[in-house]
Amino acid sequence: MPAAWRWRPPAPLADDRLMTYAIDPELVPWLDMLPSGPHTDYDSLVAARSMAELSGVQPVYEPTRAIDVRDTAVPGPSDAPDVPVRIYTPADRDGAVPGLLYIHGGGFVLGTLDMFHMHLLRVADELGIVIVSVDYRLAPEHPFPAPVEDCYAALTWVAARAAELGIDPERLGVGGESAGGGLAAAVALLARDRGGPALCFQYLGIPELDDRLDTPSARAYVDTPVWNRPNAVFSWTSYLGAEPGGDDVSPYAAPARADDLAGLPPAFVSACQFDPLRDEDIAYAQRLAHAGVAVELHHYPGAFHGSSMIQAAGISRRMLADELAALRRGLGVG
Repeated sequence: MPAAWRWRPPAPLADDRLMTYAIDPELVPWLDMLPSGPHTDYDSLVAARSMAELSGVQPVYEPTRAIDVRDTAVPGPSDAPDVPVRIYTPADRDGAVPGLLYIHGGGFVLGTLDMFHMHLLRVADELGIVIVSVDYRLAPEHPFPAPVEDCYAALTWVAARAAELGIDPERLGVGGESAGGGLAAAVALLARDRGGPALCFQYLGIPELDDRLDTPSARAYVDTPVWNRPNAVFSWTSYLGAEPGGDDVSPYAAPARADDLAGLPPAFVSACQFDPLRDEDIAYAQRLAHAGVAVELHHYPGAFHGSSMIQAAGISRRMLADELAALRRGLGVG
């Protein structure tokens, strides 16, 4: 199996470049089955959402313990609709257990509760924690601040009803992947700055943090699989309702813009080698460390954004094991 993958994007680049990436060999056979190409307009976004619905049919995970799964809705932000959530509760829990507010990925424009359902079943099963997954409003129909305010409203609801949910309020964390990781970072900032619920941990999986797109990886990776610079530009434009990189973007939209990261909860940050988000993720972890926040950073060589979908690959298994171990430590799972 070749150690590098040569990929030409569906629409030729302006200078017709052909980039070469040393993709992990176990990931290479799956590349042609993964989503690719930028979302360039709303019509392509509608098609991508349909594809995302199909991708929600994940390999079935059979929990080893009974997990009660129920859908409900919680009060949304002021003058906004209620926020749908899905609650995963281990039936055999003994007393209050850690809780996790989970925020799905999808570039701020895609994603449903079903897309990460099997993954969250596994996390709830293996860790014995209560998880509340948020179905926040999506851009571009609902740009910032709607998505992050939905997530924050869900957090305040969870914290206020911790006893009813069987959650230990001292062991409540927030987490997500990709855009969900960026939203999780923003929720942690909001909780700190608004004097909101105390969080013991933030899990930031390959988070989307910086609309300026001015790091070496954001500039260079114009044709990487699943996620690339054109996708990132579309994602941020949709979320902000304006071109990214402006002077007045809120840190609650793009957490990398926050001037002060002190006082945030301990964090786990992951980054993939061939991901436009790589450098902003590493930089955010470095800034957390400089601000005195306990942070663990994992960088995965040969991986690309979303490559953990290829569950059979060894590096994907490592990523899952690292996620579970980080949540176990960060949430104080016994």
